[in-house]
Amino acid sequence: MRSIISKIKKLSLSHCLINSGDKIAVGVSGGKDSIVLLNALSTLRKTYPMPFSIVAICVDLSNGKMDFSKIKDFCNKLNVEFELVPSNVFEVVFEIRKEKNPCSLCANLRRGILNSTAKKLGCTKVALGHHADDLLETFLMSINQEQRLYLLPPKSYLSRTDLTVIRPMLLCFENEIIQASSVLPIVKNICPADHTTTRQDAKRFLTALEKNNPKIKQNLLNALTSVERYNLWKNEK
Repeated sequence: MRSIISKIKKLSLSHCLINSGDKIAVGVSGGKDSIVLLNALSTLRKTYPMPFSIVAICVDLSNGKMDFSKIKDFCNKLNVEFELVPSNVFEVVFEIRKEKNPCSLCANLRRGILNSTAKKLGCTKVALGHHADDLLETFLMSINQEQRLYLLPPKSYLSRTDLTVIRPMLLCFENEIIQASSVLPIVKNICPADHTTTRQDAKRFLTALEKNNPKIKQNLLNALTSVERYNLWKNEK
């Protein structure tokens, strides 16, 4: 966990992710990524050079079928405010709309509920648990599916809600997060589309590359996050 906190602090300071007086809503799904982020930010607030507070927001997509009591108890232990928001997102996506590609709609509905709840609670920022593997996978998906180069940004401003979304773990790899989450409470994902998405194809591609070069993920991350190393075509008019 120490390495993750250090990387979060490095990215937060270099990209001004956390400012003095921020109240940060941590979107907690109950999975390993969000629970590690919650734990790391809870620890970081004790030593970060600028004071900030956090609140954990769980959007229950299953309308009560998932049990978040372990997350609530964990928040009490961390002395972190906890907010559980019931919703019927799974019902809308899988039963009413019967989406063939459900992830996009589900994500939009979930983000909408998370952001509106954060605004209601007086938060200035929303922290999401995307990590370095997510960044690399999204980059590959943008090339393969959209024929463009796209990176998950560490920080983005939402003008409609006057909230800033931050992704403090973009320098942290998934294997670090898995290791750190082994002693933390995890809620099982009951999404019918879990592990069947196009993101899994990108994940498998990276895993195949790692067999020939164990450092490929770190090399890719260094290349993509170091602007001074870019050497892309430019239009000369």
